[in-house]
Amino acid sequence: MSDEEKKEVGGIAADRLRSLIERIERLEEEKKAISSDIRDIFAEAKSAGFDVKIMRAVIKLRKMNAADRDEQEFLLDTYKKALDI
Repeated sequence: MSDEEKKEVGGIAADRLRSLIERIERLEEEKKAISSDIRDIFAEAKSAGFDVKIMRAVIKLRKMNAADRDEQEFLLDTYKKALDI
């Protein structure tokens, strides 16, 4: 059996699969660390008196493009008027 044949199991390139899985695992660990850092920043903001819920809403709005943001604000205003809020 050649080295190339040893690297394939059931038609799957085992080394390539292992490499992909390990890369995903490393990124998952990085994601966990970044999520922890974000939680720490929100805790810092809360202790400084900022409203974390509103901060999350602002972040969500900043991710949107202007047209989507305008549409959402228009719909929110329309619904509020319909409900006399």
